[in-house]
Amino acid sequence: MPQTPASAQTTIGSAWDLTGRVAVVTGASRGIGRAIALCMAQAGADVVAAGRSQEHLESLAAEVRGLGRHCETVSVDVVAEEAPELIVNVAQGLGGLHVLINNAGGNSFSIPVETMRFSGWRKTMDLNLDSVFRLIQASLPHMGQGSSIVNVSSITALRGAPLMAHYAAAKAALVNLSQTLALEVAQRGVRVNALLPGWIATDLTEFLRENPAAEEIVMSRVPMARWGEPGEIAQAALFLASDASSFMTGQALVVDGGLAANP
Repeated sequence: MPQTPASAQTTIGSAWDLTGRVAVVTGASRGIGRAIALCMAQAGADVVAAGRSQEHLESLAAEVRGLGRHCETVSVDVVAEEAPELIVNVAQGLGGLHVLINNAGGNSFSIPVETMRFSGWRKTMDLNLDSVFRLIQASLPHMGQGSSIVNVSSITALRGAPLMAHYAAAKAALVNLSQTLALEVAQRGVRVNALLPGWIATDLTEFLRENPAAEEIVMSRVPMARWGEPGEIAQAALFLASDASSFMTGQALVVDGGLAANP
């Protein structure tokens, strides 16, 4: 039977400490992924940052090293066949794989189901779901007691999302994958949770923030009436990655300014 983490009986601060652990973060070159990688380092973890832009990854690595932590970069598209092995091998070289943050994902188009090409559906699933599945499979043999997997989903997983069925379906499946996997690996001491951001101020939402009319419509549904910041999602990711959430697995943590509370 898995043992109760020592941090559960110590101070609040120590429960958030990731010193001695290696955290893998995908989609780390910008936005939420970059904020998560920095947050992991600030908590004491060494970081494996995976993403497509080597330039942005090197900038991130310099910041992480400035915090006194090790950082290795993996310039790769997560949908590439070789991506899982590359990422896991780099983590092993850094000292192990204790935290896996599956953050890479996204959506590049909006269209009704009736006219959506299957190739577009398949491409979206490959990025947001299949790539996560493959990296989890490659990572699990190297994860043991006290390890944590955080799958970054989306608020769209919880309700209908007109013109975004492909993205919403992938993110909803990611929540269920997290719940199911949590049941399968709980006895090994590995925790698995999903993180569901709402509207966050990143490059992906810049087109909305630059359009006052569109922004007003989006914000009218958010009770806190503002955009979330990448750092706020990063703090939630740290909670799920650390022993601060040591008795939490199979859950979907929503960070959305109250959006999901709307009828």
